[in-house]
Amino acid sequence: MRPRALLPLVVAAVLAAPAMAQVREPDDYRMEDYRAPVPETLAGGRVLGPEGAHELWLVGGVAFIDVLPRAPKPEGLPEGTIWREKPRESIPGAIWLPNVGYGAIAEVTAQYFRDGLESATEGNTAHPVVFFCLADCWMSWNAAKRALEWGYSEVYWLPEGTDGWAFYDFPLEVVTPAPGG
Repeated sequence: MRPRALLPLVVAAVLAAPAMAQVREPDDYRMEDYRAPVPETLAGGRVLGPEGAHELWLVGGVAFIDVLPRAPKPEGLPEGTIWREKPRESIPGAIWLPNVGYGAIAEVTAQYFRDGLESATEGNTAHPVVFFCLADCWMSWNAAKRALEWGYSEVYWLPEGTDGWAFYDFPLEVVTPAPGG
């Protein structure tokens, strides 16, 4: 059979394949399995793809908040063991607020998050803010939802995170966590 003759069979197979299950937006925060398919929506916020986020980044005046968690230094390392933090490559100019995207956060973490948001937005809850992490990471969805609940009105969510950003070959830079975390 010639390749062109296979086209109708391929199309028929694709059409007959079951559709990918849509992930429903939960009513509350995601509390587990943070690296899993995410919903396509964020109630009260706007969802961006990498190209849309890049346009906002180019225009400027938008706070980009990276919420990728930071692995703690393991306890009980033998004396003399050298511990090196894994570098985080992020969107240039982004503020890294690690560990603020868990479903339940301690008050000290919530205060760190509030302080970071206030600094990034100069205390203006109408200042545009883009939240991101990695692809299929609920941390950014949780963080964006929390910012909306705290009264931020121009909340954007980049569900593809730095994975999607890098796929388009947009620039990345090594960032360090914002102080206080």
